[in-house]
Formats: sequence, C-alpha cells, structure tokens
Amino acid sequence: MLSRMCVGRSVLNVSQTLRSPVPQNLIPKNYVIRNYAREPRSRVASPSHAQPSVWARLMAPAGPNAFSLGKGALAGASAVGLGALCFYGSGVKPGICQEAHLWPKYVKDRIQATYGYIGASLALTAGSAYTVFRTPVLFNLVARNGWMSIIMTLGLMIGSGMVVRGMDYKPGFGAKQLAWIVHTGIMGAVIAPMCFLGGAALTRAAWYTAGVVGGLSTIAICAPSGEFLNMRAPLAMGLGAVFAASLASMFLPPTTALGAGLYSLSLYGGLIVFGGFLLYDTQAIVKRAEVHPMHSYQPYDPINSAISVYLDILNIFMRIAMIVSGGGGNKRK
Repeated sequence: MLSRMCVGRSVLNVSQTLRSPVPQNLIPKNYVIRNYAREPRSRVASPSHAQPSVWARLMAPAGPNAFSLGKGALAGASAVGLGALCFYGSGVKPGICQEAHLWPKYVKDRIQATYGYIGASLALTAGSAYTVFRTPVLFNLVARNGWMSIIMTLGLMIGSGMVVRGMDYKPGFGAKQLAWIVHTGIMGAVIAPMCFLGGAALTRAAWYTAGVVGGLSTIAICAPSGEFLNMRAPLAMGLGAVFAASLASMFLPPTTALGAGLYSLSLYGGLIVFGGFLLYDTQAIVKRAEVHPMHSYQPYDPINSAISVYLDILNIFMRIAMIVSGGGGNKRK
C-alpha cells in the first residue's frame, strides 16, 4: 500500500505530513508534492512492455544498415573474383587462352560471330530503349502499371526469347535474324524507364559494366576449359532465389525491414548470380564452338550462344545502374 501511494502525484496538506505544527501563513495553498518511486513489481506483464511479434519486426521501418549484408556479400564476391583473376592469370593452370592457337579457323570464326551478335544485341537494345523513351505513345504503353501490364511484359520477353531459340539458324539474314532483332527491341523497350536515372548515372553504369564483364570474361578465358561448366546447378538455385525475391519485393515496399532484405537479395544477390552465369556462359560458348561438328546437318548457331551472355550483361548493367543511382542504399548524405 505504501509503495503504491508513492507512485503518483499527491496533492496533500503539508501540515498533515509534519509532526511539529507549522504556521498556516507559511504553507502555500494547493502545495503539490512529487514523490518519485519505482512501480512495485508485478507478476503480470504490462501490455506496454510486451515484446513485438516477429511479423511486427519484419514490417518495421528499415534501419540504416538494411543493405549491409548485400554489400558485404558483393564485396566478398569481388575479392574472390580478384583472387581468381590473379590465380588464373598467373598461368598456374593452362587456360583456354593458351590453347587458342590450336583451334582451327572455323572455331575462331564461330566465337567471333557469337561475340559479334552479342555486341549487336547490346547496340539494338540501347537504341530501342532510347527510341521508346523519346516516343510518348510507346513509353506510355511500357510504363503502365498493373497486373495485366506486368503479365504482358513478361509474356513478350519470355515468348520472344523462346521463339528465337526455337528457330533454325541459317547464315545470312533470315527469319531467325528478324526474330532476334524483335527480341532485342522488346528488351530495350522494357528497360526504357531506366532512362529517368539520367545520362550521367547510366554512363557510369555502362563503364562499370564494361569493367565487370571484361574482368569476368578474362577469368573465364584464363581458366582451364570447363572449369566453370559445373556451376550450373548452384547458379540455377541462386537464380530461383533471386527471382522469388524480385517477385516478393513487388508486394513489400523496400521501406520495411523485410522488403529491404528482399530488395537487397534481388539487387546484390542478382549481381553475384549473373556474374557467375557470365563465367559459365563464356566457357559454354567456347565449348560449343569446339565440339560442334564442322560438317553437320544443323550449322552452328551463334545467335543462341549469344543470347545467354547478352542477358547476363543486361542484368548486370541494370543492377549496377540501380546501385549507382542510389537505389542500393548508398545515397550520399
């Protein structure tokens, strides 16, 4: 009882609290006495002190270190890449570049044609993105929000890619080359809203992408033949995780802790995964060019070989552009 009486404020008459009598003229009226004491312990927990649930913690606002895990993983992957470049570049193991002088001319022509299609695909995609961005009618069609727009966009990208891969290749300009141009044009239209990031950010992202692609391609060429061809299963698992995180981030805003974690996985994790795919696809191009018979009923298809590396480069560029523009939690304060 005494402890509970000491918790709150008490408006008492001072003369009641003193043993010796005090003149009434010295005691102010309505004298307020503040008594500070701790609330007595109770076995029943107060609702205000209850721990937040797991869902409340996940939906809480994201902290300043929400992207630290993704940045750390990317830094670790970069360190591994630099170490691999030094290791394979030192010539400890005989690499593909040391065996290139043994290739017949048709193998070199196949690899040259494949990388020619890769460069042309990137140029067509950039031209398509710029054209759609400068055309209000086309840009309004691309920039629409809603489930129907998302489903149609995914359907066009996946469908056009399947059409290109399913057609037979014939030298010269034919139906497959036309379908390839349409596919790269659709990909350029899809990434056209990235032009809002600004020319400076996109230029920096392009240079950074060129450095990343050049470094990873050098690692793949300096490594022994087939060194990275056994990475398909773990890369497919990582791609599934990145794809699931990308879909989930469409429903959860990145301002929450859970949304920021998923966005970080899609951004930084996707950059690591597609870097690994670039190593795999680069060596796969060389392997296909070597093992495909010279005199075969179906000629070597440089377009199908080029599409994989083209999509890797495009995904790497998109993620680097988002990081450069401040979308990866690295805004300067």
